[in-house]
Amino acid sequence: MLKKAVLAAIIAPSLIALASAQTYPVKPVRIIVPFPPGGGTDIVARAVAQKLGESLGQTFVVDNRGGAGGTVGSEAAAKAPPDGYTLAMATSSTHGVAPSLYPKLGYDPLTNFAPVTLVATTPFVLVVHPALPVKTVPELIALAKRQPGKLNYGSAGNGSSNHLTVEMFDMLANVKMTHVPYKGSGPALVDLMAGQVDLLINDMSSLINYVNAGKMRAVAVTSSKRNPALPKVPTIAETLPGYDAEAWYGVLAPAKTPAVITAKLQEEIVKLLRTTDLKDKLHLQGLDAVGDSQAEFLAYMQRDIAKWAKVVKASGARID
Repeated sequence: MLKKAVLAAIIAPSLIALASAQTYPVKPVRIIVPFPPGGGTDIVARAVAQKLGESLGQTFVVDNRGGAGGTVGSEAAAKAPPDGYTLAMATSSTHGVAPSLYPKLGYDPLTNFAPVTLVATTPFVLVVHPALPVKTVPELIALAKRQPGKLNYGSAGNGSSNHLTVEMFDMLANVKMTHVPYKGSGPALVDLMAGQVDLLINDMSSLINYVNAGKMRAVAVTSSKRNPALPKVPTIAETLPGYDAEAWYGVLAPAKTPAVITAKLQEEIVKLLRTTDLKDKLHLQGLDAVGDSQAEFLAYMQRDIAKWAKVVKASGARID
């Protein structure tokens, strides 16, 4: 009798979790985007939220929580109840760069989250205001050397990946430009088009429509190879060998979220990327759809953290 009671105590939670996963979600699900509306993270999150809502028959709500290079919203997600009803959009800024940049980061990007899947990657694009007399990377470097510190660039905030990508550019080109941090890439884009900042490096998904409309000029992409979405735009590496960076977007859940729920979400998102127009929608924004396993996504984050740790150390960047 005792053995049966012990066995029941072991099996019962598993059965409850399984039943929960089968009915999940039974109420709206919140996806925390750690940046303001308008940036690449927001674009990807809204596309995924719409398709998940249609597929699972429940509302997926995007909750924009910008600030501190995306760490405010990410910390809020890490501390949310692990019940599957709060998810996070992770990025190269919040879960690649931040661990090396913030000595007092309010979350661990690996242990405080459960990976779901890497949704998409995209190169960053170096863009300038149309009035800036620069059309190539060599021209930008020459101008920056003639006017040290005069050129200014916007970013999504101190320590964001589009801040560090310019720091990497400065190091390799041996130039110095002035950093103007914003609370998200959306406001930075607005000021670039208004001529308040000269340039920025940001993810292609948030820039490509403006580039195609002539509101900003694409000078180079940050990937090691040219991108089909902007085939005539060269890479930075063609001028500065070894330069390589990409933005990425993935879905995470708070740590200890039931594995059956994170597995269901992973399976659903991957299916949507394979069987609906979600992949095409992302591609139109310059994004490459991925949809990998939970283990693969975890390994990807580990590699990205190690990569940016070297850049942060070399640049001397630090945020207290």
